[in-house]
Amino acid sequence: MTIRVLLADDQALLRSAFRVLVDSEPDMEVVGEAADGAEAARLAGETQADVVLMDIRMPGTDGLAATRLISADPGLAHVRVVMLTTFEVDEYVIQSLRAGASGFLGKGSEPEELLNAIRVAAGGEALLSPAATKGLIAKFLAQGDGLDDGRDPARAERLEALTGREREVLVQVAGGHSNDEIAERLEVSPLTVKTHVNRAMAKLGARDRAQLVVIAYESGLVRPRVD
Repeated sequence: MTIRVLLADDQALLRSAFRVLVDSEPDMEVVGEAADGAEAARLAGETQADVVLMDIRMPGTDGLAATRLISADPGLAHVRVVMLTTFEVDEYVIQSLRAGASGFLGKGSEPEELLNAIRVAAGGEALLSPAATKGLIAKFLAQGDGLDDGRDPARAERLEALTGREREVLVQVAGGHSNDEIAERLEVSPLTVKTHVNRAMAKLGARDRAQLVVIAYESGLVRPRVD
């Protein structure tokens, strides 16, 4: 299957560079370009894109608002958003993950990293390093970010729907571990881990692993560490 990619960035030169890179791959194609968030949200539906490479800062409707629009549309449930940031650590990234983004990627990343990110996101996994996502979330939740001690009572209540094993797996996911690593730690098969992860996502209403990490921290199941 060909991965359909939508490019959203207010800089035409960057969109052109991304287009050349993406279209050079046999398993993906660029199906549209947007110069602002509102256009990106509209084209996500019109082009039936699988992955949106979304610049976080754009004039008018920014990438954060556009991600919320895409995530809120049931007809776009299959769309995965990869946020593009100028800096590896960006104060808006945590909000992006909460809004429904599958992860983030610095604009200074190597071409192979970008292409891999598209494939990972299209496959429904958290983008690139779960540990990096976890570290970023821990950093901002540790600063409060509008939460009381990083704990959201509503999120905590939702955890009651999880089995004991699903909670164990969720803690491991929040630790940035892959399915294979979790399987080894819990002495079960990777397929069993994947089943628990999928059930946890369904019960908690998470689109992917990145959002599971957010929920683990917001609920207080995992506490951020400040080094």
